[in-house]
Amino acid sequence: MGDIVKQILAKPIQLADQVTKSADDAQSSKQDCLELKAKSEKLAGLLRQAARASSELYERPTRRIIDETEQVLDKALSLVLKCRSNGLMKRVFTIIAPASAFKKMSSQLENSIGDVSWLLRVSVPADERDDEYLGLPPIAANEPILCLIWEQIATLHKGSLDDRSDAAASLVSLARDNDRYGKLIIEEGGVAPLLKLVKEGKMEGQENAARAIGLLGRDPESVDHMIHAGVCSVFAKVLKEGHMKVQAMVAWAVSELAAHHPKCQDLFAQNNIIRLLVSHLAFETVQEHSKYAVVTSGNKSMSIHSVMMANAEANNNAKTNNIISKPVPEEDERHRTQLPARPMGNQTPNQMHNVVTNTIANSMVTKSSVVKPPLPQPQPQPMTPPLQNNNNASPAANSHTTLHHHPPISLSGGASIKGREFEDPNTKANMKAMAAKALWHLSKGNAAICRSITESKALLCFAVLLDKGPPEVQYNSAMALMEITAVGEENPDLRRSAFKPNSPAAKAVFDQLLRVIDKAEYSDLLIPCVQSMGNLARTFRATETRIIGPLVQLLDEREADVTREAAIALTKFACTENYLHVDHSKAIIDAGGVKHLIQLVYFGEQIVQIPSLVLLCYIAMNVPDSEALAQAEALTVLEWASKQSYMVQESSVDAILTESKGRLELYQSRGSRGFH
Repeated sequence: MGDIVKQILAKPIQLADQVTKSADDAQSSKQDCLELKAKSEKLAGLLRQAARASSELYERPTRRIIDETEQVLDKALSLVLKCRSNGLMKRVFTIIAPASAFKKMSSQLENSIGDVSWLLRVSVPADERDDEYLGLPPIAANEPILCLIWEQIATLHKGSLDDRSDAAASLVSLARDNDRYGKLIIEEGGVAPLLKLVKEGKMEGQENAARAIGLLGRDPESVDHMIHAGVCSVFAKVLKEGHMKVQAMVAWAVSELAAHHPKCQDLFAQNNIIRLLVSHLAFETVQEHSKYAVVTSGNKSMSIHSVMMANAEANNNAKTNNIISKPVPEEDERHRTQLPARPMGNQTPNQMHNVVTNTIANSMVTKSSVVKPPLPQPQPQPMTPPLQNNNNASPAANSHTTLHHHPPISLSGGASIKGREFEDPNTKANMKAMAAKALWHLSKGNAAICRSITESKALLCFAVLLDKGPPEVQYNSAMALMEITAVGEENPDLRRSAFKPNSPAAKAVFDQLLRVIDKAEYSDLLIPCVQSMGNLARTFRATETRIIGPLVQLLDEREADVTREAAIALTKFACTENYLHVDHSKAIIDAGGVKHLIQLVYFGEQIVQIPSLVLLCYIAMNVPDSEALAQAEALTVLEWASKQSYMVQESSVDAILTESKGRLELYQSRGSRGFH
């Protein structure tokens, strides 16, 4: 930077010297020229001082101020040179009111002196200025906020850690107040010093800088700028080694950047952000089971995960009424009609979580039986997880997280492990909330990241936190599950691998989603849980009844947005794309869904009418001979709906309405009852 600044300053210094020399040779307006000479000499002195301190100058205002100063000096030189003219040119120049020209030029030189003086002051560290008020440079008169941004960024470059923290906090306020201010902060080079402060500042400074980064990433272009500045590697380092409060703020910033520019998701994943976030989510949430091995009677070691799976399978096999077969391809769903109704057996909500955690705890042996892999340094034993039902779990059961097909998540060393168990409970809860929020936005529409998340223990974490976490943690966990299941709905491979009916993690997720839906309390959790269950519609067996009933109940006297989502979710069970649509349609009828749908189509709000009509059409197509449809006079309802222009304005709705009417007419046109 120093050499570049010297090159920038070279020409204006030469111009200032030329103005001084030419003023001495003036033949007319000598007094005015002498005034310009004095100011040019003063400006030249400031420019030379800037050249000596070139390595200390902040580049952005330097370029702008020096460019403006160069233009002023060039005009001053032209004006002074005219005063050396003789004869005709002298008389012409005198006629053009030179007094006003000199007055204007004197003012411009004074402004340049003020600008360069401010530049020299702002480039000095704050502790050397003795809290001197910098004021506004003349160049920023039309845009005062630009000067403030320059001042704060200059402090980020040259100030002490405390001053840099205050500057970052000021930029947070500016970025929060106005999108344009955020753009200016980025354009004026604020990202690089903010990232540097995230890496090396004190805790408060790191938090302020990470918050500023999150606020600045409000559009794809801004996020791209941060990606090129190295935000991924900086955030990964903090999530691995930083203080938990800073890690929580960084996780929030990741969520903001990913939300505003999904293309950065893979770049974060490449920097191990996903695995680090999962490790924070798992801390004191579920028993971490990859660090230790259990020695069996045959002296063969098994991972706790293997023991958990084996024990779970043994427990299931011991219950003849809860036999769960191996997952079968969706095209073979017809064979599932002989299987039990519940993909989770007859377990009540939370029982699956107890099975998982108790299995891990009971599988642990005494320290003499535990084989520990070599560690670079002793690891502190975590405290008993506050979010678990098993209060007697052995401390040895808490260990590191392993993501399948990825290197194990290493949490050894740094603040990410040491002392984490002694953090304030609110800090721990905030860390989990922000980790869940980051995973929510990182997983949106990204099959590769969803697979990475589901192959870790994150699904089990989400299930536990959805059950026992604080409100914000619950909500972010529900939203993360909603995004993951939405990707799974469109990606059969992910759906089959992540949500197999005999997977303990999937069972835990099903249980918790069902618990929220069955509770049917209007809250922030209800809608994402309903959406998640709808996304998983192709996962459930033909005789599944636990899911359909609670969803049907949400059709009755609920808030409009809840009713709408319940209708959409049930449509995913009843639509023809679902191989078991006939079985699910009969289950909806048996649960009393037809009478609710009739009421909603006739009297519901418009946002509810269309989804309810579509669901009713699918049921009519799938089970046209239903007596319940005949008694409810569904055909009359469909005929009425076909005459409502706003209901049939979409071609897809019109097509399914026409087909369903035809099916009902075939079976029910002779009377009000169906034929069987």
